[in-house]
Amino acid sequence: MIGGIKVGYKNINGLMRHLRNNGISIAGSTQKRQLMNTGYFHGYKGYRFFRTSNNRLPFTSYEEIYATLQYDMKLKALFYSKIMFIETAVKNHALECILDITHSESISAMFEKAVCGYNNAPTNAKADLKKKFQQHKLNLQSTVQKYLAKAYNDGNPKITHFYNNMSYSGVPIWALFEIMTMGDFGFLLSCLTFEARTAISEKLNLSNAAVDTNRDLIYNYLYTLKDLRNAIAHNSVVFDTRFRHMDPKPAMRKCLMQEIGLPYVNFKTIGDYLILVCYYLKILNVTKTEITVNASEYRKEFKNPRQIISFSNTLRYASNVQSLVLKLNPWLFKTVGSIKDASTT
Repeated sequence: MIGGIKVGYKNINGLMRHLRNNGISIAGSTQKRQLMNTGYFHGYKGYRFFRTSNNRLPFTSYEEIYATLQYDMKLKALFYSKIMFIETAVKNHALECILDITHSESISAMFEKAVCGYNNAPTNAKADLKKKFQQHKLNLQSTVQKYLAKAYNDGNPKITHFYNNMSYSGVPIWALFEIMTMGDFGFLLSCLTFEARTAISEKLNLSNAAVDTNRDLIYNYLYTLKDLRNAIAHNSVVFDTRFRHMDPKPAMRKCLMQEIGLPYVNFKTIGDYLILVCYYLKILNVTKTEITVNASEYRKEFKNPRQIISFSNTLRYASNVQSLVLKLNPWLFKTVGSIKDASTT
């Protein structure tokens, strides 16, 4: 009550009292500061369940909540730079393959020679499939024009440099790649001709023809990492993979299982994303030392006693949860071992 008027919000002391009234022990200046800095809605309500709101975690102390949040933040820090590296590397590998096909850096040449449409669809494709390819091509052209228009309107020098300079005939492909999001770049890859996708797959050493018959891995893996990347960028919860928006395609599962020797992959645990990141680092010829360090950092955080206490006392009791973080794929570090043997030093 303020001046006799009932208010609908709680200050920090009121929030602490509210948590205690709901079975969460919290007290003292340290936890008050932690709650203030992380927030009630982000720091508590965002972490009080596993993946879906009906899987409530039986927290009894704010210490458990804060430990879970800290673990999640460290996961984000471990993943983000690696995903940025992978995105940049894949773009550059794809760029080189497209330039080899087009013999030109112009976007129009890419659409003419490297993007699949009605006129350059596979010879055995039926009319309906050719129309589908053409529609995707038109959708991609529209997406590209929107990117260029927005970048020019925003004064992005990566784009304005080419439009405002008479010595250039247009924006080159590499400049377009610089401003495309990971998801839309994945869409661009999906629109390329079979030959172009094959060339990129082979350059990335993703060419498992028996599994990836349609050469879809180059963009489906990016879509998978894109969900994690966006969750990290928007500071969403990642430890329980609630950001996951797509089921892995059969080829995605089979490729990792065959290449690394895993019994299964389903991307329902954050460990599977670490496996995919390590696999990308391997095929991009990152040194075995860097790959091992990346996985070791994950293992170190995972073995933190405070985190183990928090997770073992909470996730163990979460209802209808089969792939908990504490039950991280036991094959993860075996995976790193296989990568260690295959990578260059």
